[in-house]
Amino acid sequence: MDRVGGQQEGEGQSIRQVIAASFIGTAIEWYDFFLYGTAAALVFGQLFFPVSSPLINTLSAMGTFAVGFFARPVGGLIFGHYGDRIGRKTMLVISLLMMGTATFLIGLLPTYESIGIWAPILLVVFRIFQGLGVGGEWGGAVLLAVEHSPEGRRGFYGSWPQMGVPAGLLLGNLALLPLSLYLSQEAFLSWGWRIPFLLSIVLVGVGLFIRLRIMESPAFRQVQESHTEANMPIMDVVRVYPKNVFLAMGMRIAENGIFYILTVFVLSYITQVLGLSRNVGLIGVIIGAAIGLFTIPLFGALSDRYGRRPVYMFGAVFSLVFSFPFFWLLDTGSTAVVWLAIVLGLILGHDPMYGPQAAYFSELFGTRVRYSGASIGYQLASVVGGGISPLIATSLLALAGGHWWLIAVYTAVLALITIVSTYLASETFQEDITAERPEERRAVAGST
Repeated sequence: MDRVGGQQEGEGQSIRQVIAASFIGTAIEWYDFFLYGTAAALVFGQLFFPVSSPLINTLSAMGTFAVGFFARPVGGLIFGHYGDRIGRKTMLVISLLMMGTATFLIGLLPTYESIGIWAPILLVVFRIFQGLGVGGEWGGAVLLAVEHSPEGRRGFYGSWPQMGVPAGLLLGNLALLPLSLYLSQEAFLSWGWRIPFLLSIVLVGVGLFIRLRIMESPAFRQVQESHTEANMPIMDVVRVYPKNVFLAMGMRIAENGIFYILTVFVLSYITQVLGLSRNVGLIGVIIGAAIGLFTIPLFGALSDRYGRRPVYMFGAVFSLVFSFPFFWLLDTGSTAVVWLAIVLGLILGHDPMYGPQAAYFSELFGTRVRYSGASIGYQLASVVGGGISPLIATSLLALAGGHWWLIAVYTAVLALITIVSTYLASETFQEDITAERPEERRAVAGST
């Protein structure tokens, strides 16, 4: 009994260390990624794409924002391959370094006025490296948390790296908000916006210190000890789990696409269409992100009790129903009502999907190809859902003559795709993720 009790205590300490490392590292990476999105909505159009039309400025800046999302699947493929071959931990260290360095260099980047066309070109290059880094980050972070989790708690513990999203969003907006409030417009555009980007290098140092101390996941160590690692994880996951890859993509479409409408596009809509202060949108996003630090693990825990699918489905259905009311609330022009619209969309639409997502996507794939499978489904949807949604929303706004109705239809379509995909997905919350699956056993036998 003493031995078992001591083992459980050690395992408890291990999972606490792992989720802390996953959460902190992921929060730092998303801080970097979201900081770019906020800056793209507020300042990059003026500094790196100086043309006469504010709309063209915004479209250009949102285009560079989308570039990072096109790089994410490539990062997911590369990091997924090596994460399934040599381990989760090593990939997490590399992704953090890549992301932090790119963000720091953006903070040093001269503007169009100083170096001309090289300014937007270099901005795009650094954004690509950000996309590669965050593309590899998610799979490794959630797998370390999920694969270390005790049975029956994967939804809760898997939600901790997911909390890195609202934490990073909160940090990124909090870093810009005081500068935006207390600096003049000229000072903010000249040097103020750079400070949060340069601070990234300090956060990366903290993240590396924490991540280098954690252990590899027990599920992957089991694969290593049996010498049955996949030779070509990408090919194996497409061959063995094609349905689950597409379902994961469909389930992610609304969660990701609508999230960036709520947190990125809304910033430019509030200022350019409603004529409100840029701080109104920033504060609304900050409130929603702060609440998300509590609602994301709540929905993750609920998925351990009631199943992944019903919790996920609730968020998707709410997002569908809220598509038009969201803009009705925005158009009141009332600061408090605008905040309410953003907060409701995040905590009742996004968070019920994002909380269980890490465990759900991980459980759809076997250990040998889990990094690749979860990453591909997650990151490909980031391109067609999240990365281009602010750009599409901005274009639809122009197409509709400044009215939002086409954007509401667009978000409703995204939600419908996710509802259908979630309905077709299997329930997974009671499965043993360490067990060897028959389809994987056949794949291993076929490759030897």
